[in-house]
Amino acid sequence: MTSLTFVIMIFFILIGVPVAYSILGAGTLFLIISGMKPLLLIPQRMTTGLDSFPLLAVPLFIFVGELMDRGGISRRMVNWAESLLGWIPGGLGIVTIASCAMFAALTGSGPATVAAIGSIMIPSLVKNGYSLKQAAGMTAAGGALGPIIPPSIPMIIYGVTMSLSIPKMFIAGIVPGIFLMFLLIIINIFISIKNPQILKESRKRFSLKELIINTWKSLGALLLPIIILGGIYSGVFTPTEAAAIGVVYSLIIGIFVYKEIAIKDLLKLLVKSMETAAMINIIIAAANLLSWIMSATEIGKTIINILTQFIHTKATYLIVLMLILFIVGALMDTVAAIIILAPVLVPFGIQLGLDPLHLGMIFVINLVIGYVTPPFGYNLFTACSITGLKFNDIVKGVLPFLLIEIVAVFLFAFIPEIILFLPRIIG
Repeated sequence: MTSLTFVIMIFFILIGVPVAYSILGAGTLFLIISGMKPLLLIPQRMTTGLDSFPLLAVPLFIFVGELMDRGGISRRMVNWAESLLGWIPGGLGIVTIASCAMFAALTGSGPATVAAIGSIMIPSLVKNGYSLKQAAGMTAAGGALGPIIPPSIPMIIYGVTMSLSIPKMFIAGIVPGIFLMFLLIIINIFISIKNPQILKESRKRFSLKELIINTWKSLGALLLPIIILGGIYSGVFTPTEAAAIGVVYSLIIGIFVYKEIAIKDLLKLLVKSMETAAMINIIIAAANLLSWIMSATEIGKTIINILTQFIHTKATYLIVLMLILFIVGALMDTVAAIIILAPVLVPFGIQLGLDPLHLGMIFVINLVIGYVTPPFGYNLFTACSITGLKFNDIVKGVLPFLLIEIVAVFLFAFIPEIILFLPRIIG
């Protein structure tokens, strides 16, 4: 019966029903057919799923991203990155990827990163020799750094779901995020070398004076990640409190320092942030219902018993897990996938002796690659909306970057120290 519930849910998703309603519909049908519990359970489990203090960080970080975009913070960060990195071959592409990483370090949202950085950088990339699909694909791939480089909304969801330290996950995400950023830069340089026009047009002369000027102009923006991440890692405040401080800081910078946010704009920004946060929260609430059903029917134990018959080593488990998550990440929302699948798949890996933190990061990073994996990659749809390109063209542009991200995930899985050594050093 439970397996039929999953089939119904996937069917709903494939025919275009929104993810939250697909999950709710499948869960509701299960309760009606099985007669397991009264339907009053649905609002109860949905409410319970949202009753978590760390989840307050999600709408706050989304609002930080909106304030950064509107308040000129993201544009100043791009200018600073361009003056620092623009002299390298394929410099404008490197600036795009680095800007995605910096913006990601403040919002934790892939689509928000693509929208903010893409609207600034894609026209410049095209003007300097990149094809539109290359520019869009690069930005979409760079946006995938958002949920990996802390703070990260999927890490918050995973930490809440699996009772894993969110600050530890944030620390563990730093090295993989930077590593992925450099891999994307290498692919960009390779593309630039193959296209002499890009190599010539997208490179600018380095000017120390310009770097100093842009550093001064961007100082308010550059201090934001130091305040947010420094406060979390030093233990001064929690990720949720850090998100609130980020909102206040962004408001002060945008309204009083850069003077690019008018008071009348705040209501519009709040509504936009609430729409995005509501979409995420209803998925969290709906997924909690399905998670409860899986727990009540003990499907987790059934799956573990099945896996035990075929999987006897850590390596085999990791390969199977990553294949499952690559497929799921391309078909299902990341938040829903974490809440539904993590309690089922992760305990078996821990039984095999895998480190819970390493396993959690592999879980999140695999699903995040789904942001740029067809057919349902959020970043791909965001790139479509800001460029007007067809979905197939975006996929062609992102393909070389996607392949290197998949290679990186396998490295993270089988070389755990890439993820674990920094948390161990910091303690």
